[in-house]
Amino acid sequence: MADFSDAMNITASGMRAQASRLRHVSENIANVDTPGYRRKTVSFEAEMQAGRMTGHVETGRMRLDQSDLSQIYDPAHPMANETGMYDGSNVNLLIEIADAREAQRSYEANLKLFDQVRQMSSSLMDLLRK
Repeated sequence: MADFSDAMNITASGMRAQASRLRHVSENIANVDTPGYRRKTVSFEAEMQAGRMTGHVETGRMRLDQSDLSQIYDPAHPMANETGMYDGSNVNLLIEIADAREAQRSYEANLKLFDQVRQMSSSLMDLLRK
């Protein structure tokens, strides 16, 4: 039964990591038109315990994308400089949508595995009762 519990914990850690990734993607999409906004990224790291890998996934530090901010020409904007330009964001909607889709698929795969482990555990319990 410990193996079933470990498998469920590992898949749950994967779902938590993908949920965190989706939160950052959502923030990026919401701030696509915010002047000076830098895209947030999150990395995944294998969890270590007593010097060995547990199979669990955890999110690393949130990082800001350091790529150049887009330059927008709008002389009427309050943040525009003397040339009429101001810093936009460095969020690319196409990349964010692709990241969201990938996170969604990974979350669904972990959820399916979680459900399969739950069903196997339930079937084992039914067999043991007989």
